Amino acid sequence: MPERARASGAAILWLIVSASTGAGVPLASAQSRPVQPVPPLEALPEAGTGASSEEVMAEALSTNEWSAWTGGRYRITPGDVVELKFPFVPELDQVLAVQPDGYVTLREVGDVAFQGRTLEQLRAAIREAYEPIVRDLVFTLVLKEFEKPYFIAAGEVARPGRYELRGATTVTQALASAGGATGKGRLTEVVVFRRFATDLFEVKQINVKDMYAKRDLSEDPILRPGDTIFVPKSTLGKLEPILSRFNLGVYLNPFDRR
Repeated sequence: MPERARASGAAILWLIVSASTGAGVPLASAQSRPVQPVPPLEALPEAGTGASSEEVMAEALSTNEWSAWTGGRYRITPGDVVELKFPFVPELDQVLAVQPDGYVTLREVGDVAFQGRTLEQLRAAIREAYEPIVRDLVFTLVLKEFEKPYFIAAGEVARPGRYELRGATTVTQALASAGGATGKGRLTEVVVFRRFATDLFEVKQINVKDMYAKRDLSEDPILRPGDTIFVPKSTLGKLEPILSRFNLGVYLNPFDRR
């Protein structure tokens, strides 16, 4: 069972990037550095509820970790716009932009966390919120606008920066897009950071070198929009008490509203 820690995911990301690079994430157009060759890869097919932080965390820890990291349904991110319509109660119709903190304010209900949820999960959350105040509830929810998907490559990669996420892209494919690891990069300790929900942040350590050696990419996770891939220097070993004890960590977001 993976461990969990009440720590700041954002702080851990900053700590690792600072320890290994001594700087922030430069733009993708930054000067290239010597790289380790990355073999060409073909695109892989994409693999296949609203709740409290504790319930979401429990679900994450009880779910098969590779299923959790390769699910392909789109999840809401800040900046997305959804349209909510009530055919029989039009005064509740509303167009909602997801705020930077991942919340929206539902009319007559209040703040509800949208970030990290699929449309199906949002429909369930909206139904739960409005059923106590609307009889014979009927509504439609449509995603009107969404942020252009992206991922961030950081640390010891040839071209660190923000990249457009096109289709089903795996970790190894994303590394190839960023020019591969530099000669100082440790492909045995690649780290992926993922925002799991509004107040949760996941961390996964992946041995990419081992996957290359075995020619087995069956455990090559498909990225989701907003993921950060970090290739460390050898100094990551100093952070082993934080990361090496588990493959999937779930951290509380320090910017939680509570």
